[in-house]
Amino acid sequence: MKLLVCVKQVADLESRFKPNAAGIWYDEADVAFRMNEYDEYAVEEAVRLKEKLGGEPDLTVLSIGPERVGEVIKKALAMGCDRGVHVLDPDSSSKDPSQIASIIAAFAKDKGFDLVFTGMQSQDRGSAQVGLMVAERLGIAGLSTVVAFEMSDGVVRAKRELEGGIKAKVRFATPALVTCQMGLNVPRYPTLPNIMKAKKKELLVVPVAGLLSEAAKATTAKFYAPARKGGGIVLEGDVADLVERTVAILKEKTGVLR
Repeated sequence: MKLLVCVKQVADLESRFKPNAAGIWYDEADVAFRMNEYDEYAVEEAVRLKEKLGGEPDLTVLSIGPERVGEVIKKALAMGCDRGVHVLDPDSSSKDPSQIASIIAAFAKDKGFDLVFTGMQSQDRGSAQVGLMVAERLGIAGLSTVVAFEMSDGVVRAKRELEGGIKAKVRFATPALVTCQMGLNVPRYPTLPNIMKAKKKELLVVPVAGLLSEAAKATTAKFYAPARKGGGIVLEGDVADLVERTVAILKEKTGVLR
């Protein structure tokens, strides 16, 4: 069995963001980077499946981006992936979801992967499109927002999270792709021995030019912070007094109370 898990390096959400010179993305200066949180669930689930099947499946981790992306690949290798693929693309942040999906599909199409794991969405773009676009391009089943996963005898049984807290149970055969939602599992922390082992694992670097064949279908026109609105009011004092003052403010400022 062959497994593929796709990960993305994103800016840490605690970073201070400001538009870059072009005004279409954020300035990377002084920004910390990490593995996309949804992708951590994908890596953990792929590694758990490998372990459940006695280590027999071959697990590849793929990421697209500039040189710094090697760090998230190393983390996935330390978590238990067997080999890494770095699609080297200094301009990955300008690619739209269809282009990212086409790159992944171009790499995967002749590799015979039985299961592909991705995060439900990235924490920067948040499009939640790439995973299912990859499935469509590969001509395989695609299942999104997975919160429970089990595989036996070549059949996958999964639970999806739908709107309003509703869940759906789904059963399907491989090959297939699943996008992983928060709550699917608890991602492990790489141990020091596994971090050292990861340094010896295979890491293939592939130029993006050999995989990308699609033009962008959507482009970012502007990146900016929303305009600041009026500041809040901090009330301090006795609880009874605070209640009266709060009611008075609501009547005066909002019209909620009359």
